[in-house]
Amino acid sequence: MSLLELTGVEKIYQQGKVEVPALRGIDLTITSGEFTTIFGPSGSGKTTLLNMIGCLDKPTRGEILFAGEKLGRKNDKELADLRRHNIGFIFQSYNLIPVLTAYENIEFAIRLLDVDKSTIKEKVMHILAEVGLGGMEDRRPNELSGGQKQRVAIARALVKEPKLVLADEPTANIDSKTSTEVLELMLKMNQELNTTFIFSTHDPQVMEYAQRLVEIKDGMVSKDERRN
Repeated sequence: MSLLELTGVEKIYQQGKVEVPALRGIDLTITSGEFTTIFGPSGSGKTTLLNMIGCLDKPTRGEILFAGEKLGRKNDKELADLRRHNIGFIFQSYNLIPVLTAYENIEFAIRLLDVDKSTIKEKVMHILAEVGLGGMEDRRPNELSGGQKQRVAIARALVKEPKLVLADEPTANIDSKTSTEVLELMLKMNQELNTTFIFSTHDPQVMEYAQRLVEIKDGMVSKDERRN
């Protein structure tokens, strides 16, 4: 089943009187449960593409369907609601809230959803154990290593059981050994929960784990290779 369908997606930014094209007609279909890496040089349009998919920005032209729903027909509130319930984000800089504990950072992701307090606690403690952070729920980000911070970020993305997780350069700030551990963890979550993962990366190590490689050059798909 297709989770995402992008047809003729273009994004043009206006810089004064100059139009700067970031995406030049992207056609891409992502199936539920895929583990996909989007790669390409800096400025190729990777992050712009993730922003379109993640409902953080809107295309200038073209159409995006998420689980069969046309995103172009939704207003900002509806897009925010779709994003809150269906999409998890993992960032290279972790984006954890420094004053909150690991538990509180993860809890924050589902606090606005219609979930009672006892269920929230159960879900947060379960995902902490799943990502290997059992017993560390009271630690704040400055008490965690880079790999542990990224595990909290993964747990935060997964705790609401989203259909899609978008990971923007998730291994950029951790060493290769920790990268392997983090990638193995995300692959495990992908296989156990059937969560769709889309990565944006320069890291060859991330590409090795991908089941599908999509290369972006000059705002266009230049290569689309499936490995399974």
